[in-house]
Amino acid sequence: MELRLGKKFVKKVKRQVPWVEHVIDDVAAARDLNYDPEQVKISVAQGSLCLACRGGRALCGKPRCPALLRLRSYAAVRTRLDATRLRGSSPPGVFVGRIGYPYVYAGPLVPPLVGDTSLLDAPEQWMGRPLDEIVDFRTRLVRGKFRVNVKRPSEAGRLMDTTLDIALSGAPVDAEVAFKKKPDGRFLFDDELQPMGPSALVRSIEAGSLRADHRVERACGDTDLRAEDAVVELYGDEVPVSKIQRVFSVGALGVKGQRRIVPTRWSITAVDSTLSRRLVEDRVKGNPLINEYRVHEVRYLDNRFVVLLAPGSWRYEWIEAWYPGTAWNPGGRGVAMCGDSEGYRGRTNYSVLGGCYYAVRLAAAEHLAAEGRQAGVLALREIHPGFITPLGVWINREAVRDALRRDGRRFDALGEALEYVASRFEIGLGEWLKTSALLDEALHQERLTRYLHP
Repeated sequence: MELRLGKKFVKKVKRQVPWVEHVIDDVAAARDLNYDPEQVKISVAQGSLCLACRGGRALCGKPRCPALLRLRSYAAVRTRLDATRLRGSSPPGVFVGRIGYPYVYAGPLVPPLVGDTSLLDAPEQWMGRPLDEIVDFRTRLVRGKFRVNVKRPSEAGRLMDTTLDIALSGAPVDAEVAFKKKPDGRFLFDDELQPMGPSALVRSIEAGSLRADHRVERACGDTDLRAEDAVVELYGDEVPVSKIQRVFSVGALGVKGQRRIVPTRWSITAVDSTLSRRLVEDRVKGNPLINEYRVHEVRYLDNRFVVLLAPGSWRYEWIEAWYPGTAWNPGGRGVAMCGDSEGYRGRTNYSVLGGCYYAVRLAAAEHLAAEGRQAGVLALREIHPGFITPLGVWINREAVRDALRRDGRRFDALGEALEYVASRFEIGLGEWLKTSALLDEALHQERLTRYLHP
């Protein structure tokens, strides 16, 4: 009897969600997708493979449909938002968009949950967790938003004041958000989008009791302290990087009259870049060189991360290799490789690899600064189709941090180290050598040394 009812239930959901009719083959999957079609409206990105695939033909080459994965979490959250008011505990979290800059949308992130929700916006604690759980973390956070001028945030009045209070809190904040209409129930069916929860324009925001983080309060209250120095000071006080990024984003740091709201994506990269550059200049350069080759590694969510530390002065390179069917190589026939690097003097232009370059540089600089040593750093990432959806640059920072915390393999010669590195990847060593500027330089210098000193 239960099996018969189960089959009926599956058929009902297939009719309700035509995009995924080919992949619903059990009651549990159907139950996950049993949402009200009046609440969640599905649309498909123009030109997306999803239009032809409909969740069932695996045209993107991924072992699981990333859009379905996001849809399950999205529908579960959306069905709990049946009114224009939301009560929940912000982790605390805020989001500042970048579209329309300098007039952007900003506001708090509030899940339909009350209690300790800090994990929902703490990427430092996500390493090792399954993909479905991380997608849930991202999707549960409902984005309240209002329009604000990044240079004149005070014009947004109490909405901005309350959002700022939430951002500076040292613990989850109970909040009540009144929306102008129910949070957006439109879901974009696309395999390249990061997980994100529903959103809506806010009418009012009320925050409960706030637990101050005195380290943050002190830095924010010093209106003579430059934003860069404030970021470094907070980091020195052991404030998590994600929290510094949040405080930086809402314009709470810097000299009076010069503070600006910064879109969340830009603030993440700005903090990673600032901290890694200052660590390299102040706490890495000038240190004794390591006297051996070290290889550290970690695997996570079908990503392979390998970090090679080499004797020598500071230099750094980050290389990514994306297999066909992955987010940044969806229709390719071969592996797409790209890299960027800097020498001892650093760089003067923005990396072509974007925020991940600076996130990994921070992890490497932290490790060397903590050890009191100096080295050349080559960080490599091989991304396989099992990594089905983008998650943000945090995965690079936290994976490399994790790899460098693990005991590595040690070698006396570069050739031996490279042989081991090659054994950890499916891509041959020759392809990495073609892409790497630092390896080309190191191997060339080694040949000169051997020639000059027989």
